[in-house]
Amino acid sequence: MENLRIPGPTPCPNEVLQAMTKQMINHRGPEFKQILYDITDKLKQLFQTKGDIFLLTASGTGGMEAAVVNTLSPGDKVLSVAIGVFGERFGVIAEKFGAEVIPLLFEWGKAADIDTIRKALQDKPEIKAVLVTHNETSTGVTNDLGSISSVAKEFDKLLLVDAISSLGSINLPVDDWRCDVTVTGSQKGWMTPPGLAMVSVSQRAWQAHSKAKMPRFYWDFTKAKNYLEKGQTPWTTGVSTVYALSTALDMVQKEGLANIIARHARVAKAARDGIKSLGLSLFAEESHASNTVTSVAASDGLDTKKLLKIMREEHQVVLGGGQQKLDGQIFRIGHLGRVNDDDIAAVISALKVALPQAGFRSKS
Repeated sequence: MENLRIPGPTPCPNEVLQAMTKQMINHRGPEFKQILYDITDKLKQLFQTKGDIFLLTASGTGGMEAAVVNTLSPGDKVLSVAIGVFGERFGVIAEKFGAEVIPLLFEWGKAADIDTIRKALQDKPEIKAVLVTHNETSTGVTNDLGSISSVAKEFDKLLLVDAISSLGSINLPVDDWRCDVTVTGSQKGWMTPPGLAMVSVSQRAWQAHSKAKMPRFYWDFTKAKNYLEKGQTPWTTGVSTVYALSTALDMVQKEGLANIIARHARVAKAARDGIKSLGLSLFAEESHASNTVTSVAASDGLDTKKLLKIMREEHQVVLGGGQQKLDGQIFRIGHLGRVNDDDIAAVISALKVALPQAGFRSKS
């Protein structure tokens, strides 16, 4: 069986896949209402929030757009903190809807610097919101979101968080860190196929929402809230994916969030240690290396595209390549959701054979 080790979509347990085979039900009926309320309650526990949670039929990017259009107005100044592809995407979305985006770009492979964020907020007090990606899969770096939040709240700013590849795998206490809109996606640590974005909305976000003027229809949080009170979603949702998420959340609760976070930390360390044992170097600064994806720098003659082909065709291990300016410069190992030590051991074992075939000549 193929060992899918990309940062998403991630492998789904058989129980989750089996849940999707159930027949359709009335998405305006009592059975769906019970499932939706059950999912919402469990997500509140896992987001560590007492705020509102909504299911959106979308990829994570749809959730990012929803965060923007529900809280901002054209002309609002926003600070876009970016350490890679997805952080930059957040800013682009805001710009498309008319926000005045102030980009704060950091070197790829490094985390956002807290003092630099503080200075940007000091210099431009008219900034309304801070956009940030918690865990940047394109570079394998996890931002210090707790500290970023402290700075944003020091200056009384909205905090909109892309937690697509962190929530459910890396600790993110939404209420304690005062995140105003937090977005995640079903296909990441939640062990569910793509198709659902899950978002939390704080009271501060609702206050901003009441004044926000960006156009919105499909993503309108007011519609989502009104329909949730009836046990429905505003629009026809991905019923089969909702079945899958319900089953996956049962599994998550059974393992326990603290255990899941610890498992991801352990598996990530095994990945990093294994990479270094092969003579390779991490691309991400290790102090902020992600527990859901490990990025590996190409060096010593390594042809990453050839490596990915060999791994896929000869070892049935699927890894991720670099994105945009990192194309051909790195490869990535995803380890989130349904992942254990044996999965990573298999990757390292296969890499040991494939690396020399892909031109790598270790100096160690």
